[in-house]
Amino acid sequence: MSDTRPICMITGLGEGTGGYTAKKFSKEGYRIAMLARSVERLERFEKELEGSKGYICDVSNIDHLKETCSKIKNEMGSPEVLIHNAVKGNFEKLLDGKPEWLEENFRINTTSLMYLAHELIPDMIKSKKGVIIVTGNTAAKRGIANTPYFAPTKAAQRILAQSLARDFGPKGIHVAYLMVDASINTPWTRTRIEKQINQPDIIFAQPEDIANEIFHIAQQERSAWSFDVEIRPDIEEW
Repeated sequence: MSDTRPICMITGLGEGTGGYTAKKFSKEGYRIAMLARSVERLERFEKELEGSKGYICDVSNIDHLKETCSKIKNEMGSPEVLIHNAVKGNFEKLLDGKPEWLEENFRINTTSLMYLAHELIPDMIKSKKGVIIVTGNTAAKRGIANTPYFAPTKAAQRILAQSLARDFGPKGIHVAYLMVDASINTPWTRTRIEKQINQPDIIFAQPEDIANEIFHIAQQERSAWSFDVEIRPDIEEW
């Protein structure tokens, strides 16, 4: 018997938002198509999440990304939900960085979203339903001194998502942009960012809570769809 559960495709599967989102959607009855560069991580999540399947993919490799989308559709079916969570950033002031960083970040954060839309939206249009949620942060709306290689890519990512929302919303496809205005509680942020070492959990956005919000957005009724959604810990200054 074929598995008729809907498919949620997640780019950037990791130990934070991507991983917890995969767990949430799996718990709610979705099969998860997971994209990551780590074989070990994908194999671990495949064992934990029944019906899920991992695909090794660096979304900056556009040809491989397109091949991966085709493979997912052939092996699992067309995704009903896309969570674009893959991200790359450099946080250096302009003269401390390298100009090529901008293009590298743009390819992962924004260009890959364009290709994902081209690969997945036609099938969503045919089924007259679909959800695309892009995870972002306040860099999409604000550039500061140490984000010249990152903020422009996230601003472009948000505007691309907005264009998709305006174009395909009337066709039944809900596109939303989730801005997380805080550091996320992951092993990476807790051990590699010096000012966040040994800090209390309360200052971080918890990935499990972010995943719950992503799922909530994905289930909104058509008469009350969100586009810009901002979330932050209650103590965050803004």
